[in-house]
Order: sequence, then structure tokens, then C-alpha cells
Amino acid sequence: VEVSAGGFHGRKVSLWELLFSKFVLEAKRRELLGQLGGGGLALAELATLLPLLVEEATQRSSSVKFTGLRRQVSASDLLDSGIIDTDTLADLVQGAKTVQEVTQMTSVKRYLDGTGVIAGVLVPSKAEPGKMEKMSIYQAMWKGILRQGTALVLLEAQAATGFLVDPVKNQKLSVDEAVSSGLGGSELHEKLLSAERAVTGYSDPYTGDKISLFQAMKKELIVRDHGIRLLEAQIATGGTDGTAHSHRRPVGAAYKRGYFDQEMSQILSDPGDDTKGFFDPNTHENLTYLQLLRRCVPDPDTGLYFLNI
Repeated sequence: VEVSAGGFHGRKVSLWELLFSKFVLEAKRRELLGQLGGGGLALAELATLLPLLVEEATQRSSSVKFTGLRRQVSASDLLDSGIIDTDTLADLVQGAKTVQEVTQMTSVKRYLDGTGVIAGVLVPSKAEPGKMEKMSIYQAMWKGILRQGTALVLLEAQAATGFLVDPVKNQKLSVDEAVSSGLGGSELHEKLLSAERAVTGYSDPYTGDKISLFQAMKKELIVRDHGIRLLEAQIATGGTDGTAHSHRRPVGAAYKRGYFDQEMSQILSDPGDDTKGFFDPNTHENLTYLQLLRRCVPDPDTGLYFLNI
């Protein structure tokens, strides 16, 4: 039979595979086998019933919610993005696994929370010689530790991957919240809001629909080099953002969904001048976001990444 729900994506599946899938509870399976063996249920009836059982289980999965970037994400969304498999979905629906347990799985956590951005800088403390002081990107810019251009692209990368980060308080803030709290300045507000649309979605001027960062690049709503820089930062920190879906997607799933094409995939997988949009203030090299991120040190208490200057 052809099944569209439960991650089967419209492919034909044998009745046996459906019957012994995790979408059919053990007690229900025994009941159906008993009816089939006793003549109370015909194969044709079973062929009608099983896809309905899978569909019901999948509908229940839409009510199982995870915390996403800006809103809740259903378990079925995660299945569609290839972040969880059908076995995990069935375990969630049947209560064999909790949302908390699945959220903590490494293969899931990276797409819901990301793998970490460059949160701030570490500089020698003047108040306590021999110690390092944590400082936000914006504060480092104002103190002349980072050039404005260097600071701006790092803040844009934060905004494009979900939130601006207060590395001292270990808080994540939207651009508006960050500017209100002094984590970002009003002179950067519009540029950071533009970068944040890589997460919240760009507005298609022709249809009014929300579109992804790559789709906005294709429609020339955002400068190509700027878009590549933001897209590379997203991939370096867990995967491209699905805009309306509020979670990151694996590169393969993003490619299938049209969040970038073969040409862009090649550019992003082969670091060159196109993707080296970030500046190392220590060595004065142009690097990709991933390369610069790898030069950072994790904070032992918060896990946030800091650029040691």
C-alpha cells in the first residue's frame, strides 16, 4: 500500500512492514493478527486500516512539541527535516521517550539549539592582572579592541543564527531586545535586523510570503556576498535555518528543500575567498566563520565560545 504519513513519503510499503512498524502498538498488532488468523479481518480491510493507524499516530506527533529558535516545533516537523527517524517519532507518540530525552540527543540538540556561536571576546583584565575578562562583541568594539567592521559581521552572524548573545550574563536576545539592553547599538540596529531575517524570514515583495535566506539571495533581496557570509555562519553552527520552521536543517535536507542549490553547496563546502568573510583580529587573516570559531575557546561554565585577544 502507498503511505504518505509517518515518514514514508508516499512510497509503497508492505502490509507486513506497516504492521510491525512502531506506529502500531504491540497490543493492537496482536489484536489484528488474531482477527486476521481467525478470519474476522480480510487482507483488503487490513490494507485500509493500517495506513489510517499510521496517519493517526502521525497526527498525534504534531501535538508533541519541542522548543525551537523562535517558536515551538512539532515532532513531525523534525521527522520531515530528517532530524529524527520514524522509530524515534513512534517512541515519542507512544510515550516510550520524552521530549526532554530526545532534545538531549546530540543528533537533535544541534538542530534545535545549534552548536554555538562566537559569543564574545576574552581580554586581559585590568582590574585583576593575570585574569581574562569576558566582553561582548559590541563592548569590545566600543573599547577599540575590535574594529567596527569586524564586530559588525560577528554580530550579524549571531543574529543570523538565532539570537544576539550576552556572554557576561549568558543570555540570548532578539535584536530589538539586545539594542534596548545596550548589547548592540542603535547605529547597528537596521543592519542587525536585516541579518536576523535569516532566521525570521525575508518578505517576498511579490507574494508577501516568508522566504529563506537563500531564496532572498536568488531574488536579489540581499547582496550575494553578504548572504553567503550569513549562510556559512548558519551551517557552521548547526545547519541552515528553515525560516518558517524555527529549527536548523541538516545540509542534505536543506538542499532538497531548496534552501540552497548545487552551486551554493559547492561554494560553502570548498572554502575560498567567497566564504572568507570574517577577520581574525589576532592574525589579520580573512577566514570562514567555521575557521574563526575553531580558534575560539569554550567557557568552562557556560560552554559559550570566546575569541581570545
